[in-house]
Amino acid sequence: MNTIADRDERHARAMARKKQVVDSAIAAATEDRGVIVVLTGNGKGKSTSAFGMVARAVGHGLKVGVVQFVKSREGTGEERFFTRHPEVQWHVLGAGFTWETQNRDRDAAAARHAWAVAREMLQDPGLGLVVLDEMTYAFLYDWLEIDDVVAALENRPRRQHVVITGRHAPNRLREAADTVAEINDVKHAFRAGIRAQRGIDL
Repeated sequence: MNTIADRDERHARAMARKKQVVDSAIAAATEDRGVIVVLTGNGKGKSTSAFGMVARAVGHGLKVGVVQFVKSREGTGEERFFTRHPEVQWHVLGAGFTWETQNRDRDAAAARHAWAVAREMLQDPGLGLVVLDEMTYAFLYDWLEIDDVVAALENRPRRQHVVITGRHAPNRLREAADTVAEINDVKHAFRAGIRAQRGIDL
């Protein structure tokens, strides 16, 4: 007979086995160094996740640099919040969405300028986290050379973490990363006619 006590006992045994596996994996992870995180995919939340890591880093006393490669609009909620913190350097350097600008040369020039700022951050051992928001579009549209960027990532200070966001992350970047997450698009309010909302989308 399958009693509550039986289910509880099976659950306890299963969790004990799982704890052994998890504890073993934790014990085997002994290296401390900066990691590269790539957040890609067609779903909403890539930049939001990156900015959550900015909050986490600031909470641990790290200094943070943020470069936004596509967005040109200032005054978003995250920018308003994080620029109040002296630990955060925040740069909105994009020319705007490509379908708005319709000017490849201008977009490419903006991306190169953003990369110059980002490259300096990747050489600064005082920065514990660098976020390169929507950088992947610079590779999609051939505004930047992926090999140059990967070389800079590989030669950054050992303890510095980097988060890169955007759709269509190229394989070369995925290979260089320590963690890659694909955020999928299942459903979006915008397609139901709901405008971008402050505090959620802006």
